Amino acid sequence: MHQESVRLEPGGRGLHDVTDAVRRVVHVAGVRTGLCNVCVQHTSASLVVQENADPAVRRDLEAFLARLAPEGADYEHEEEGPDDMPSHIRAALTRTAETLPVSGAELALGTWQAIYLWEHRRAPHRRKLVVTVWGL
Repeated sequence: MHQESVRLEPGGRGLHDVTDAVRRVVHVAGVRTGLCNVCVQHTSASLVVQENADPAVRRDLEAFLARLAPEGADYEHEEEGPDDMPSHIRAALTRTAETLPVSGAELALGTWQAIYLWEHRRAPHRRKLVVTVWGL
């Protein structure tokens, strides 16, 4: 089993491709067949495996979540700014961890799939992923 923390500064709101960073950890782990778990250690960001070919997909996902958890609604938690509570809701509606297969010492992603850190805050924040790889 191999585990690493990956520190990121992805920029502001949106989906940021972290596939290469996760692939590097899989390579270092030396696992040929197994699993890779990726966890984001924050409550206002999430992870998603999604299409990497058409950026319109990512824009549509962002717009959809903005309608579900809009800024400016009547939230009790407002101390960290108007984008904070909607960011917590968006993270709660999505995922903070993904587990993916490792096959032939590579992440077994589909042709159009990538792993994205989904930053829900407007301003850039430092983020940390914990990547755990295990298998044979």
